[in-house]
Amino acid sequence: MKAAYVKHLGEVDEILYGDLPEPVPGPTDYLVEVSATSLNPVDTFVRSGRFPTTAPLPFVLGRDLVGTVVSAPVGASLRPGETVWCSSLGYDGRQGSYSDFAVVPADRLYPAPPGTDATGSHAHRLVALAHPATTAWLGWFDHGRLIPSDTVFVGGGAGNVGTAAIQLAASAGARIIASSHPRDFDALRAAGAEVVLDYRDPGLPAACATAAPEGVDLVWDTSGHHDGDFLAEVTAPGARILITAAAEATTQLPLGRLYTNDVSLIGFVMSRASSEQLARAAKGLERFLAPGTPNSLTTTITEVLDLSEAARAHRIMEAAEVRGRIVLTP
Repeated sequence: MKAAYVKHLGEVDEILYGDLPEPVPGPTDYLVEVSATSLNPVDTFVRSGRFPTTAPLPFVLGRDLVGTVVSAPVGASLRPGETVWCSSLGYDGRQGSYSDFAVVPADRLYPAPPGTDATGSHAHRLVALAHPATTAWLGWFDHGRLIPSDTVFVGGGAGNVGTAAIQLAASAGARIIASSHPRDFDALRAAGAEVVLDYRDPGLPAACATAAPEGVDLVWDTSGHHDGDFLAEVTAPGARILITAAAEATTQLPLGRLYTNDVSLIGFVMSRASSEQLARAAKGLERFLAPGTPNSLTTTITEVLDLSEAARAHRIMEAAEVRGRIVLTP
């Protein structure tokens, strides 16, 4: 089979494209024919070695896939020919999805939502949403304990996770304040944000406090830019702060102002989510991932590249030249 893989972790030039033996599923694995995969920032972290994880060499890259079941373990709920998706390959000893075929553990493969074809635009949309939507669901509902009466702040609202987070929070009945570049204000409002603010505005903390006089219940800056004074000024008593990225190696926090206000800091990374957590997210996201429904999540696919161009895709990602999602097709 054809695959994009590395023999050594390191720079983009380590990515090779060529023939590897077709993987052999174990007794609790599915074999899936891959029709689409996508590029996530964490894929570049794993490839470079910045994200420490078990990576058996030669190592096939890639987290997400949409494809078709080729073979299933005995007693499995999914049958050959079914369209499926996964968002947790390519780390922790599992080979990735940048290949013609992939082995997926039975507890990490999910049926595609109704109306999703295995190929074409439906598959591209689903694989583009797989990682950011799962991250957003885990953030709000598994870690953040979001409830309909919450007022939430979403930083980086125009990003892939940020957009999914706004849409899911809006569907849950939360009131949403979000920040982005002004060029994206209309998109944030369309996603469900009630108040949109310029992230570059020096008066951002005051503007957010004005929009939420009683304080924000749940803060999630998906861009990873954490300002301690902002967090202390805008959070309500008992607020939760989600940390899923960090643009700076260290951040100063006014701990006295936070702990005396019963504010909780909650860090999580999708790579540490258990198969049970991921399965709950997949179930919870089913109606949002289905195409053409009122609750359908939206995504922007900037490029659809052949899998042979995986190295080029990684270069684009690392140069920060992409807004939206890159899909790769075998």
